[in-house]
Amino acid sequence: MKDNLRAVVTGAGSGIGRAIAGRLAAEGARVVVNDLDAKAVAAVAEETGALPVPGDAATEEGAARLVDEAEWLLGGIDVWFGNAGVDKGRGLGAAEADWLASYDVNVMAHVRAARLLVPRWIAAGGGRYVLTASAAGLLTMLGSPAYSVTKHGAVAFAEWLSASYRHRGIVVQAVCPQGVRTRMFDGADDLQALLVHDGVLTPDEVAEAVWQGLAHDRFLVLPHPRVGDYVRRKAADEDAWLAGMNRIQQRLDSPAPPA
Repeated sequence: MKDNLRAVVTGAGSGIGRAIAGRLAAEGARVVVNDLDAKAVAAVAEETGALPVPGDAATEEGAARLVDEAEWLLGGIDVWFGNAGVDKGRGLGAAEADWLASYDVNVMAHVRAARLLVPRWIAAGGGRYVLTASAAGLLTMLGSPAYSVTKHGAVAFAEWLSASYRHRGIVVQAVCPQGVRTRMFDGADDLQALLVHDGVLTPDEVAEAVWQGLAHDRFLVLPHPRVGDYVRRKAADEDAWLAGMNRIQQRLDSPAPPA
């Protein structure tokens, strides 16, 4: 990884994004932090020395503004951490608005950023797009259809981006953790039992895995290594894997025993 790294982190107001910004800054990177929560991103900037650019990076206008301001502030962008994400709606009855918001933030935000970044990176000789997806994007997340489907979409877009542009110097990586102690985890309610199966990491632990991932260029960054085992098991026999997931769903459907 080059010295004087110039990086942008979206969703940096809390959780994994905040931790990634802090880890980058500790390594001497120059960092622009973005979040919808202007106060939160200002606090992160103050504690890390990053430069705050608040706003909605999921919209075409917001993405363009963020890319342009970050390039002006940093003199260029070497790596983009597309970390912003949402988990909205539960079950088959999840509202249309939840599906649309999930698609916009979890998928289209990456498309909109890449449209702007990739041509500039090709002209400059290379760049790196690091996308925070989820183990749900490789497997699934029971109870959260919009999250699962759109995180699959995020991984699929990252795969397409890598397959299409790696020969042009574009490195693409997908970060796919399981349970991480963030506000999203705290709001998972009855789904927390699934997320803790292989341990709950702190955002700092995920940020460390991300930092280490920058050195090897491999597509998947798996803060929970067991996720790789699950992916291989699923690929070997998807019907058996789906049957196992359904058994977990049946346990979730069963009423709790009386106290």
